[in-house]
Amino acid sequence: MSRIVSTFAFSLLLCACGSSQNIDPQQQTGPNPLLPEPSPGLIPGMNVADPVGWKAGEGPTVPAGFEIQKLADGLTSPRNVYPLPNGDILVVQSVNEQKEPIDRPKNPIFDFMMSLSHGGGGESGPTNRIVLLRDSNGDGKAEMQSVLLDHLNSPFGVVLVGSDLYVACTDAIMRYPFTPGQTKITQPGQTVVDLPAGPINHHWTKSLTASPDGSKLYVGVGSNSNVGERGVEAETNRAAIWEVDPKSGAFRVFASGLRNPNGLTFYPGSGALWAVINERDELGPNLVPDYMTSVRDGAFYGWPYSYWGRHVDARVRPQRPDLVRRAIMPDYSLSSHVAPLGLAFASGDSFPTRFSGGAFVAEHGSWNREQRNGYKIVFIRFQNGRPVGKPETFVSGFIGPDGNVRGRPVGLAFDRTGALIIADDSGGAVWRVAYKTPAPVKVSGARMIGF
Repeated sequence: MSRIVSTFAFSLLLCACGSSQNIDPQQQTGPNPLLPEPSPGLIPGMNVADPVGWKAGEGPTVPAGFEIQKLADGLTSPRNVYPLPNGDILVVQSVNEQKEPIDRPKNPIFDFMMSLSHGGGGESGPTNRIVLLRDSNGDGKAEMQSVLLDHLNSPFGVVLVGSDLYVACTDAIMRYPFTPGQTKITQPGQTVVDLPAGPINHHWTKSLTASPDGSKLYVGVGSNSNVGERGVEAETNRAAIWEVDPKSGAFRVFASGLRNPNGLTFYPGSGALWAVINERDELGPNLVPDYMTSVRDGAFYGWPYSYWGRHVDARVRPQRPDLVRRAIMPDYSLSSHVAPLGLAFASGDSFPTRFSGGAFVAEHGSWNREQRNGYKIVFIRFQNGRPVGKPETFVSGFIGPDGNVRGRPVGLAFDRTGALIIADDSGGAVWRVAYKTPAPVKVSGARMIGF
């Protein structure tokens, strides 16, 4: 029934908006994306996903030479994954149970479609907890699931530093004593630092990582609005990445002007922090490009006053030309409205050499453009620590041949064996992608290794 309603509402929007989409999304990828003129409207173009889930035997598609299988399924809203040193995988199951009050003029059609676009997906069952998966026999399927932590407040980010497990809930970073091998944490957590939340908590997921030496935590705190329409006080210390001292809880804003930073991770072998950023909405189907960028200490990236460097957003009041002059241009555009939520860098030799050091980005998928964008995992080659070339589709099939959405990728990580682990929140599954080492091939009496 909901798919019928959303399809009908979408048809109404098509008639109401008639917005043009004549830009190839590939023109908006890389360091110099094509940026059209803004085309805001009373009702933005929408095509809201209403996931149907995966039928038996269905699954995402991967390139030749790779195989994908379900590590686990039947999960409710698996949003993030975190591999432990002993091979166990933590899965963060999370939803935002808090309904935000409406503090702007009502637009019945828009509000209805927004409620659909931000609704839950996947299996129906317990959530706001962390489940531990264990694959003891190494067949790529977890034969054990254990609830490690339960009754959390919309958790998302998680990182292990020594014997401390840090969990970024929507309102605080919590610390739990933990040793890999444990399957349940019974001791109460300690609050390291409170995070901005409250009755209006627009971007509720908080991404989390630790510095390579473990001395600092970095947490993403998304904005509390689209473009500051709730006022500057509602955005205090938001749209930013914080640097936190895990011992004292003291924090500082490491970088700002980042509307919704996710996928926080350090580039392998370096002290460079990277993230993927969800940019603003309602400027048309081809604005504003979401992006991947290195995050500089003390830098300002424009939100809400400008985008992609110094392109001013005329909707914002008051204007701040002084901050626009400071705005840093991101490193790499992913195109508009793909909603990147996961980032993982390849290291080691489990994948072919061409993937070494490159970035995998999970694009959760658009809702506010008529032609869907994202709903896949892309690979971006790196050279000398910088992204080069165009994104390559690596995992697809989240939109089926019938046009229905099967699942949506969120968190990414590489496990101890070098396989790529994917959280699929709408599909209720965790996927594992591994490279199949080719068998030796004999040619004319000589032993050759295929690749």
